[in-house]
Amino acid sequence: MNRNLIHFLAIISGGLIISSCGNKNQQGQGRPAAGPVPVAIAVVPEEIVTGVNNYPGTVVALNQTELRAEVNGYITAILVQDGATVTKGQKLYEIDRTRYQAAQEQAKANVAIAEANLNKVNRDVERYKRLAEQDAIAKQTLDYALTDLNNAQAQVLSAKAAMTSATTDLERSIIRAPFNGTIGISQVRNGALVSAGTTLINTVSSTNPIAVDFPVNERDIKRFVDIQHSSSTLKDSVITLQLSGNTTYSSPGRVSAIDRAVDPSTGTITVRASFENTNNILRAGMNTNVMVANTSMVKMPVIPYQAVSEQLGEFTVFVVTDSSTVVQQPVKLGLKMGDKVVINEGLKAGEQIVTEGTQNLQQGAKIVDQSKAAAEGQGAPQEKGPSKK
Repeated sequence: MNRNLIHFLAIISGGLIISSCGNKNQQGQGRPAAGPVPVAIAVVPEEIVTGVNNYPGTVVALNQTELRAEVNGYITAILVQDGATVTKGQKLYEIDRTRYQAAQEQAKANVAIAEANLNKVNRDVERYKRLAEQDAIAKQTLDYALTDLNNAQAQVLSAKAAMTSATTDLERSIIRAPFNGTIGISQVRNGALVSAGTTLINTVSSTNPIAVDFPVNERDIKRFVDIQHSSSTLKDSVITLQLSGNTTYSSPGRVSAIDRAVDPSTGTITVRASFENTNNILRAGMNTNVMVANTSMVKMPVIPYQAVSEQLGEFTVFVVTDSSTVVQQPVKLGLKMGDKVVINEGLKAGEQIVTEGTQNLQQGAKIVDQSKAAAEGQGAPQEKGPSKK
């Protein structure tokens, strides 16, 4: 009985082994052998590039000042509408002037008293001098009179200084526009108590011309210095703005300033371009796209943008080797022109790169030019089927 059981199990095990081997053979026959990946290949050309560099910009006012009270008091008059255009020296706000006018009148009176006292002391000194020449008075009396004269003169100067201070406070009770521009929305209303140096009343900024600040890579500093100082260069490097909604601002700009230093954390420097703003379309704080036309001085490699792969901010292309394999080559991108891009570093003219099919590639993969593969496929003889009788 045991022998029959052992014999039966041996037969079943052998059948399973044979069946497993048969399945493996069938799987091996069904899996196609890995071949070269069909791709599109192109030779890297060189050309003089004319395109546009884009920079994120922020509109800023060339002049902007916060209006703050210089004296304490209550707002008694608001003489301008919110958002209005103002001219230099125009009255904007008035702070209660009652006590400042009284202080000025008091200061004027003190000046008059000091000057009257000075005149009296002057007359006394002149009289004492004549008497002293006749030895009619003691010399000490004249000395006292001269001392009183010096004190009276000092009192006049002090009184005049106090009057100047009072007059200044009275003038500062009226807040005026410091330059031509546009005023913002008032931060106070009639009857509000304001404190000198602390209460923000409003903000005035110039609107025409207006500026746009944008960051530029440090390697492009020389180019923008040339634009700033050369009108002929500016003709070839026109600066324009793209506003929200992809609308282009009508007036071109010019480089008016370049910051003093490069930001070491970003490797960029701030460039300021100024624009005419007669219609007041550009407002401080707006985000814009600054477009700077650029023509390269030497020929640069230009490739289709679809040939570039990006991963974690790094850009690469697949370069074809002599053995029909690919090497993933890091590159630095330059100016983008439609569906093409300039390569600043990483490629040379004449090299072959993969322009289509990069999604199926990896480092060292074997490739075949799909145009050649298609031609070979068309030229291969086709098998004939059985003839029909």
